[in-house]
Amino acid sequence: MSKIREDFPFIQKHPEVAYFDNAATTLKPKSVIDEVVNYYENLSVNVHRGDFYLSNQTSDLYDDVRKRTAKFMNAQTNEIVFTSGASESLNLIAMSYGLYNLKKDDVILLNEAEHASNILPWYEVCEKTGAKIEFIPLALEGKLDFEAFKNALHSKVKVVSLAHVSNVLGYVNDIKTLAHEVHKYDAIFVVDGAQSIGHLKVDVKDLDVDFFAYSAHKMFGPTGVGVMYGKYELLENLHVNKVGGGSNVRFNSCGSVTYKKPPQKFESGTPNIEGVLGFGKAVDYLSSFGVENVHLKVLPLHKHLLEGLSSMDHIIIYNKDADVGIVSLNVKDIFAQDIAAYLSTKGIAVRAGEHCAKLLNGVLNSERTVRISLYIYNTIEEVDRLLDALREVTLEKVVDIYL
Repeated sequence: MSKIREDFPFIQKHPEVAYFDNAATTLKPKSVIDEVVNYYENLSVNVHRGDFYLSNQTSDLYDDVRKRTAKFMNAQTNEIVFTSGASESLNLIAMSYGLYNLKKDDVILLNEAEHASNILPWYEVCEKTGAKIEFIPLALEGKLDFEAFKNALHSKVKVVSLAHVSNVLGYVNDIKTLAHEVHKYDAIFVVDGAQSIGHLKVDVKDLDVDFFAYSAHKMFGPTGVGVMYGKYELLENLHVNKVGGGSNVRFNSCGSVTYKKPPQKFESGTPNIEGVLGFGKAVDYLSSFGVENVHLKVLPLHKHLLEGLSSMDHIIIYNKDADVGIVSLNVKDIFAQDIAAYLSTKGIAVRAGEHCAKLLNGVLNSERTVRISLYIYNTIEEVDRLLDALREVTLEKVVDIYL
């Protein structure tokens, strides 16, 4: 067993499971789990509120995670806002920027391959402001074509919001080049980094994005924690859409409120303290492994999987040229969820369905797919188990699991 696999208690407790649902959530290393438990066993106090030693100590630990997170993505510490995840981060951007800066007939430019969390908040903005959404035409296999992207930009485009990596097809968008084009029109560029942050080196200053959103749980961290990065000058002028304790300096009975400076003005209420501390350990773990090495570890697994699938006539692959370890496929004449259920009987965990990207069916000519997503603790042996199961699957065998 590789040293990496020894770091994950789930693998020790479930050696029979080949886990290929990493795009949904990654497994957690022991260091992350221990940090969450340590908070409850040895700290268990609130942050930024108490005037006693343990509260000050916990506050310092919490604040240090913000510093490490900023360093991890080359941001300023005061540009890192902790949220509950990418969905809240994208909602915060849409509601706090979009509602107050967009007007009737302004355009929000999106991509049909986007996750629901990067489409539905903008629908809400359009309903309330009269702005409109336009979609960039996708090329074959759901790729974003650069020329089509440039042609989609025009003077009424005020916001462009795109995924760094597609959660269904695994294509990496050239964010730095796209940002350069977006800023020619003085538009704001929002990036959903949920699928990239744990696979690619992200330098927000180099990419020159205005906002960047992601979740901790897709990069070894706990669930219920995420980050909204924003350029500080944008955060300073961003409207607060969640108010309460912790985010204000003072208020009075006349309704006058003075809010703290970013990022604290966006973090009302008691935060997910144990989650943030655990996230800090996830950042440490990924940094020690080297996020730039993730792709090098996953690449041979991805190649082996595609080579094995290529000899199977009953398999339809939708993204043979994916840039990261995501393979979306179907088995001819068998419903995607039934394939996932069949694989589960073999101890193989995959995702089946629309993957929250419900506009892609017109591009793929399929509403649902089976998604296999690889990560650094997966092995060639596990991939071979998957290939053997897919090689042998028939409609009769699938039906048998329900009888």
